Amino acid sequence: MSDLFVHPSAVVEPGAKLGNGVRVGAFSYIADEVEIGANTEIGPHCSIHGPTRIGRDNRIIGHAAIGGEPQDKKYAGGRVELVIGDRNTIREFATINRGTEGAGGCTRIGDDNWLLAYTHVAHDCSVGNHCVFSNNATLAGHVSIGDHVILSGFVGIHQFCRIGAHAFIGMGAFVNGDVPPFVMVAQEGYGRPRGINSEGLKRRGFDAGRISSIKRAYRALYVSGTSLEEARAKLAEIAGESEDVRAVLEFIDSGERPLLR
Repeated sequence: MSDLFVHPSAVVEPGAKLGNGVRVGAFSYIADEVEIGANTEIGPHCSIHGPTRIGRDNRIIGHAAIGGEPQDKKYAGGRVELVIGDRNTIREFATINRGTEGAGGCTRIGDDNWLLAYTHVAHDCSVGNHCVFSNNATLAGHVSIGDHVILSGFVGIHQFCRIGAHAFIGMGAFVNGDVPPFVMVAQEGYGRPRGINSEGLKRRGFDAGRISSIKRAYRALYVSGTSLEEARAKLAEIAGESEDVRAVLEFIDSGERPLLR
């Protein structure tokens, strides 16, 4: 590869450091505090924000968004970073965020990985080496991925989960627990209701009485084993003392598609 090349339409801030043989495509943006190692190729319309360190011999294809702020409401603008190793391929529209202050402040990706189109690596994740993330695979925050892991298309990994080395996650699977090394995970059926969002309600100021009424409504609708009409009658009873349950009833009555049960 030839010496450093930056397309005339690209913007490279003065504080960026580009190694020998780096190529920056048309209309791409490289911010201050970005370091890019030798022979790495940045395609057109990419954005790389800092602090970010990228190793050598990487290929970042067009429209990737690298090193953006963490998508975390608690983030207050502190200095956090992203570190990417060597020989990775990052395809179109992939997004990789920097870390957060309270979790070490760093998102890390190792060497020789393939992150295909529309993949997302959220804040404070750690990805090993030789992994393949197929199209639209998504990591929530604080996920740890071992070496040689394959995530099939449309896989979603819940925050704080660990995926052990050599694991395989099948297409469309949603993972909300740790997966040991070597294990295969497959999608099983469609989504099912799994209780109410109690923690989220507490964070939004719902008191114990309100949450208790909502739980009673949930049990009537999903746990009692009755028909929808019978469950609706029970909801109507509870709604007499709960504005929240009345809102549930209004939602059911106003829907055009069948209720997920």
